[in-house]
Formats: sequence, C-alpha cells, structure tokens
Amino acid sequence: MKNVHCLYYSIIGCLTFLYPACRPGRDSAGRELEEARKAIAASNSIYFEAFAKNDSSVFIDRYAADACIMAPGAPVACGRAAILLFFQTAYRQIGLRNGRFITTNVYGNGNGFVTEEGRWESYNAANQLFDNGKFLVRWKKTDQGWKMYRDAFSSDRSQ
Repeated sequence: MKNVHCLYYSIIGCLTFLYPACRPGRDSAGRELEEARKAIAASNSIYFEAFAKNDSSVFIDRYAADACIMAPGAPVACGRAAILLFFQTAYRQIGLRNGRFITTNVYGNGNGFVTEEGRWESYNAANQLFDNGKFLVRWKKTDQGWKMYRDAFSSDRSQ
C-alpha cells in the first residue's frame, strides 16, 4: 500500500509541473498580443503617408483582402475595390492629406484577432485639423501579417 501512495503522489507531482507547460496559455496569447501591438503601431505610422503621397497602394495594404470599412453616414465598404473607392473619395472629395492615430488600448486573447481602440485626427493640404473622432479596428493575423479586418469610426464633430 505504501508503494501505491508513493506512486500516486509521484504522478500528481509530475502532472502539477507538466500541465502548465502543455496547455496553450497566457504566454502565447501575451506574445501574440505584443506582436499585434507592434504591427499596429508600424501600420498606423505609415497609414496617412498614403494620403500625403496620393498612393492608394500604401492605404490598401493596411487592410486584409476581406476587410470592411464602416464609415459614418455611408454604406459598409468591403473588399479591395470598395476600399480603393473609399481612399479616392477621402483624397479627392474630402481633401484628406494627413492625420494620426492615437491608440488607447489593444485587446485580444491569442486567437488571431485583436481589437484596437483609439482616437484619430484628419488634416487637409494646409495641415489644418478638419476632423477628429474615435475608432475601433478589428485586426486579423494573415499570411502577410496583421491587417485591418473591420474599421469602424465616427467623428466627434457635429454635422
């Protein structure tokens, strides 16, 4: 009987130490979240270059192939063609030439998606602030890296 107890306690002891190493846990989720934060910061740092240079390819490359932009007062724009049209409208009709994102938080649990929360500012050709607001972006991990999957924003200014 004494040998059975020793064997039992040995097995329990081994399982106690091995279990955390065998399950996907906070470490992998934490690493993915940190990787996403860095990729988001890098993407956000060049996002508005597209408007400064009138280069739609820089803009479109921020988004996943199956992405959707959900702008206020407009239908949902999904797919590359709709995202290109959004860029052209923002550049030609609205006069967007620069801007910045201020990320306030990034949420995620290691499942290939994270959500970014923050504020944005838009500037015209004279570098004057003409609009600002808040946003939520759902990011998706793709073969090409972290890309915007759902982009929803609204202005803080009255119409």
